[in-house]
Amino acid sequence: MEELVSRIQKDGNVLGEGVLKVDSFVTHQVDPELMEKIGARFAEVFTESGITKVVTIEASGIAPALYAAKQLDVPMIFARKAKSLTMDEELLTSSVYSFTKQVTSTISISRKFLNNEDKVLIIDDFLANGQAAKGLIELCRQAGAQVEGVGIVIEKSFQDGRQLLEDMGIRVVSLARIASLADGEVAFREADA
Repeated sequence: MEELVSRIQKDGNVLGEGVLKVDSFVTHQVDPELMEKIGARFAEVFTESGITKVVTIEASGIAPALYAAKQLDVPMIFARKAKSLTMDEELLTSSVYSFTKQVTSTISISRKFLNNEDKVLIIDDFLANGQAAKGLIELCRQAGAQVEGVGIVIEKSFQDGRQLLEDMGIRVVSLARIASLADGEVAFREADA
């Protein structure tokens, strides 16, 4: 997606071999116009998949997931990283290791929001080692829901996340694919959509 690639080139900041900071438009401050276009693109790609729910993990996946859900006219669910006092119903849970934060979190979704009739599109901001998406896939499978695909805003193609998901039989669609962050420069691969 040209607009996203241009924005990464303009405002992205390489912090090291494996870290790209996009906090001015994706992960802290959010550009709603860009997110709306990202959501629309995911909706366009998955429009024929019969999606009934869009699922993400808090927090940076929420904006693109919400815009995709709006375009698909379906609810968006986000997995929580901490249990709320109001979440007293039966929960679907999975463990997720965060490459960026270097911690493992237990994520959860209320069982009442996902079931075996759902066709799910998972959306996330980054794909690196694939652990967040894998955790979300596990939650969906616990509910008996069918995961139709994973939409990724920015993929670090030099890490093994895509291979992990494809080995699980999951379709991965990334809007910006990074080949390398070597020498402080962002090098891109051809995107999926």
